[in-house]
Amino acid sequence: RHWACVLFHDMSCSRHTYNTLFSQDESIKQGEQQVPEYFNFASDVLDKWSQMEKDGKRSSNPAFWWVNGRGNEVRWSFEELGFHSRKVANVLSDICGLHKGDRVMLILPRIPEWWLVNVACMRTGISLVLGTSQLTAKDISYRLQACKAKCIITNDMLASAVDAVASDCQFLKTKLIVSEGRRDGWLNFNELYK
Repeated sequence: RHWACVLFHDMSCSRHTYNTLFSQDESIKQGEQQVPEYFNFASDVLDKWSQMEKDGKRSSNPAFWWVNGRGNEVRWSFEELGFHSRKVANVLSDICGLHKGDRVMLILPRIPEWWLVNVACMRTGISLVLGTSQLTAKDISYRLQACKAKCIITNDMLASAVDAVASDCQFLKTKLIVSEGRRDGWLNFNELYK
């Protein structure tokens, strides 16, 4: 098996799939195939595969499969991932008032919400600024000010660090917390999503 097959399709990739990928790449390089002026992964790939699932032209394999250390899992088809990401896009656009080109800072572990925000930002054209949960309040302040983020999304672990510096970040308008509980000055991501 060729290495590209392992990367793209597990160990079950056929030589035909690799040849198709290679020939598409070559046709673009040679000018035989047009590269779109605008490309949006969420609408051009995810939504297309979702429609193919609906039409029965593609098997309903998981597009997203997440398992935590306790064995809990979330498994979504392309259609479900598209549906959930559109809901998150609506939260960002409608409730948070974000528009194409605005910046949102996301500091979460790799939980399903992390992935949904990523796809929602692709879908809406909102710029995503990622941060690690190891950031200090000073680090968060610097990044929020440097990127001029209008929104931050994090969890209980870093909310107090954000609160300590939020008044210094003149562009920050909205704080979303991914939590089962509430926190003063924050919108609850889970409640808005529901």
